[in-house]
Amino acid sequence: MLSVQMEQRVNLKFLVKPGKTFTEAYAMLKEVHGNECLSRTQVFEWFKPFKVRRETTEDNPRPGRPSTSKADDNIEKIENFSEIGKFWQAPETAPPPKELVCH
Repeated sequence: MLSVQMEQRVNLKFLVKPGKTFTEAYAMLKEVHGNECLSRTQVFEWFKPFKVRRETTEDNPRPGRPSTSKADDNIEKIENFSEIGKFWQAPETAPPPKELVCH
């Protein structure tokens, strides 16, 4: 099943094909989807590419790494890091290095 946002993109693409104006298309989306309608800015951002014959309703790929990762090797690394942390003392509680101690 399509998300509400994806459904609206498909509907907008359908409205652009026969030549509806932005104002007409936005009014129809607002009438159909009510409070769940995309914002006017979002509709305009999708209207422009559909007007010049964009076919896909999917988001463009974004550069950079994913915001989260749950790979097993990452989980293991964090678990190992937690084990190391048990033996490490925070700088404010650790004794000063020998070269800083005055005799």
